Amino acid sequence: MEISMRSMKKDQKGRITSVQCEGELRQRINDMGLTPGAEIKIVGRAPLKDPVALKVRGFTVSLRNNEADHITVEVED
Repeated sequence: MEISMRSMKKDQKGRITSVQCEGELRQRINDMGLTPGAEIKIVGRAPLKDPVALKVRGFTVSLRNNEADHITVEVED
């Protein structure tokens, strides 16, 4: 099942299927290693649900919800 990264819950895992943005935001997301095919795991969220911390390629990165909206993930069951 494919969902927006924003919709993922803590400890949920998945694989990025697409990144739907352009320009500087696309470059920032790519520089973080958030590219199609990358496996991710949500490791935490701030108290107000923004930002989200996730594990990708052995690193923990933080992403704002408005950035996570551009990333589609196929979640594991």
